[in-house]
Formats: sequence, C-alpha cells, structure tokens
Amino acid sequence: GLGFNIVGGTDQQYVCNDSSIYVSRIKKDGAAYLDGRLQEGDKILAVNGKDLKDLRHKDAVELFRNAGYDVSLKIQRRLQPQNGPVGHQSDGESGGLPLAAVLVPGLALAATAVWILLRYRQQM
Repeated sequence: GLGFNIVGGTDQQYVCNDSSIYVSRIKKDGAAYLDGRLQEGDKILAVNGKDLKDLRHKDAVELFRNAGYDVSLKIQRRLQPQNGPVGHQSDGESGGLPLAAVLVPGLALAATAVWILLRYRQQM
C-alpha cells in the first residue's frame, strides 16, 4: 500500500461541513513515511489527477488502492492540527477557557490586591 490511512468523505465527514479526504495516520516504514513529504492532517485534493471532491469514503479508498506504483498526490498542508471527528470541537476552538478569560480577571485581582496593600501601609 501507500503507507497511510485516510478519513473523510461525503458519508463520513471528519471535519464539520467538509467532506474532504484527510490523512489520519502515516504508517511507520511505509511508502509515505519513507518519502517524508506527506503529513498527518494533510487534506488530499487529488490522486493521479483525479479530484477527490464529493466522494464517499469507500470510493476514495478504491482510488488509492488502484493508484498504481507511481502515485501523484495533490495536497493541502494542514494549517493547524485537526480537533478530531465531527462533533469534537470541530469549530477550531482548542477547548477550555480562552487565555484572556483567565488573564484579565487575574490581573485585575492582582492590581486590586496591590492597591489595598498600598492603602493599608499608608494608614499605618
């Protein structure tokens, strides 16, 4: 094989509102691993010039299985790590609280504590 697994397709969307095909795993010592250019999370746009748009998962798998010995992939490099399958924070949020939601109140609390301490010292 080509040495990698894929996810996605019109029937198994990996990213919400995106039926594209993505590399889910590069197999150690497989062809893709040894070549070194393909990365987990890359979106595969075409195989040997055949567009993967609007394909079911099993049809995309068949294209890869029948790709032959010399395989040309058109990919889009991932911009950021994917958050997982549909329903698992697929809106691009990393989860948890945003940094500002922690820092702003924390800084305000620290500033208030310093102000109280300074006022208390002045009264002594």
